[in-house]
Amino acid sequence: MSQEPLAATVDAVRRAGARMMTRYSTESRPPGLPELLASLQANDAAVVDTLRPALSEALPSAGWLNDEHGSGPLATGEWWLVDPVGGNVNAVHGMPDWNIGVSLVRDGRPVLAVVHFPVSDEMFTATEDGGAFLNGVRLRVSDKTSLDGALTGTGQAKPDHDPALAKRMGSAFAAMTDSALHVRVSVPVTHQLAQVAAGRMDAHWQFDNVRSHAAGVLLVQEAGGVVTDLGGAPWDLAVESYLAAAPGVHAAALEVLTA
Repeated sequence: MSQEPLAATVDAVRRAGARMMTRYSTESRPPGLPELLASLQANDAAVVDTLRPALSEALPSAGWLNDEHGSGPLATGEWWLVDPVGGNVNAVHGMPDWNIGVSLVRDGRPVLAVVHFPVSDEMFTATEDGGAFLNGVRLRVSDKTSLDGALTGTGQAKPDHDPALAKRMGSAFAAMTDSALHVRVSVPVTHQLAQVAAGRMDAHWQFDNVRSHAAGVLLVQEAGGVVTDLGGAPWDLAVESYLAAAPGVHAAALEVLTA
């Protein structure tokens, strides 16, 4: 892939992150749900207003989707998939774990990913067959070979889970707690996927995949990780659940999640 779309995407995401930082405060405390929802929407709008013109100029032929909870396959061709503020609810409450995430999907597969953590100034990038990088330094998933020393995690992808899914999530958490060193339950999902790519975490799973996870999935794949559905088949954009892990723990984690 040409580096031109990557450079333009990094620039646009960095500018969107800078704009969000002018809105972000560690003292943020929305007093109620109406104020919370208004802040979420305003943050998303500020980021989209920055990203969409820049990305459309960088690749005019690509479609645009910023449905952060969207799922299922896409039509053929190129699509910008954007989660304007991953972990927006964290940002609104003054917590630092939020990001700006963009992926370019071509004929159903992610070919470019940029995930920026503005608070820590970490820029994660990946291109298909071009590797994954953090601030320009190549990434590699961890060398762990046993779950007993592994840091694992999962997170909520969409609100309003049905009771059956919530019960399944709880059972999986309990099972993984018995096998792994640590299980982290947090949002945004792309934060955890980036940590797996960086070797800071060893495995991440989701029972409710959404398309905006594509950026994090590409980071893990290009850093040498294994990403499959919970049947062990290769990940694709429309899978309902997945496991992204270092090669040395993927099989064991899959066994725990499907027992």
